[in-house]
Amino acid sequence: MKVRWFQNKFSSPVHLYHAGKDQDREQMPEYNGRTQLLKDGIGDGNVTLRILSIRTSDEGQYHCFVENGTYYEEGILELKVAAIGSEPLISVEDYQDGGIWVACQGSGWYPEPEMAWKNPGGQHLQSVSKTEAQKEHGLFEKQNSIIIREDSSEILSCSITNSHLHQEKICRIYISGPFFPSVSSWMVAFSVNLVVSLIFITLTIYLFKVKGKLEEELKWRRKAKHPEILTLDAETAHPILVLSHDLKSVRWGQKRKILPENPKRFDTWRCVLTCEGFTTGKHYWEVRLEGKGDWVVGVAKESAGRKGFISFNPEYGFWALQKWGGQYQACTSPVTHLTLNKTPTIIQVYLDCEGGWVIFTDVVNETHIFSFPKASFEGERILPWVGLGVGCGLKLYP
Repeated sequence: MKVRWFQNKFSSPVHLYHAGKDQDREQMPEYNGRTQLLKDGIGDGNVTLRILSIRTSDEGQYHCFVENGTYYEEGILELKVAAIGSEPLISVEDYQDGGIWVACQGSGWYPEPEMAWKNPGGQHLQSVSKTEAQKEHGLFEKQNSIIIREDSSEILSCSITNSHLHQEKICRIYISGPFFPSVSSWMVAFSVNLVVSLIFITLTIYLFKVKGKLEEELKWRRKAKHPEILTLDAETAHPILVLSHDLKSVRWGQKRKILPENPKRFDTWRCVLTCEGFTTGKHYWEVRLEGKGDWVVGVAKESAGRKGFISFNPEYGFWALQKWGGQYQACTSPVTHLTLNKTPTIIQVYLDCEGGWVIFTDVVNETHIFSFPKASFEGERILPWVGLGVGCGLKLYP
């Protein structure tokens, strides 16, 4: 008897059972080690297939073809894949158009979820901005923004719903009247409580520190003779990336290379580290952005993870700036959305190992982009690193 499970092509089985054995050599490579034919019920005509470590790419139509001598029979079924992602995360972004811009974000969902803002009566509210992106592993990240005005100040909810499973997650927010821009700054100052005042004072002190640090960086840079000379480390590069002969440039390749297993190599995100790293001192280097695709630029601890799906933020050993889905973001947790007046073409990264500072500036437009809060690198070696998406190329300077 022969049992063949396949999708689009009869000659490319998802799983093949013949002559009392699983024929793994003829199996589609993407299913290697992920399928099992449950043989206990074969005598009763049960040829159930189990797929392990399910992926979004497994979704689709499957054919079950059973052949025994002159007898054959075929069955067809549709497999749907669903994933419940993160709780919706609400962040207050800015004042705009007489109200407060509030964003709701969720990630790790499949298929593309339905995201909606609602008032207490369950009515949908109109969004001012929507973005969605499908990560390389197939899961969706979505963001939906609204402007809350004082006359509509009430408890609002943001919900994310999975259409396959009809399950949703909800988060709620309420903003009180004194925080709206229509109230004078004098009244706000005397109406907010002590906690808010302390937060404002702390933030002001921090901004002065950042300003002082930027001035210190500029003075140090004027004295420094040259930026750091860096080269890309081919042993850490994702298999789809193509590095130049001088190891100064990287671009997206046409085909994923088959390379031996290497613990240093990024296997999911399209990233590469440099050979050079730093444990002490102050350093800066420049990265030229080429093309219109997405990118990420920054530094990473040598011990930071390189396998699987990694979160690029300081909690995981990464300090980075990125362009994702056409939007500029600092890779904090959650991400900090940035508004840049001009498109950067050369990003300068400044690293102070002892001071714990990572600062990004736009070289061409001579503007400060973002400074990470003071960090502790704990004496660990810090490596420059870059990542890129389709249509983007990056080059190290000099």
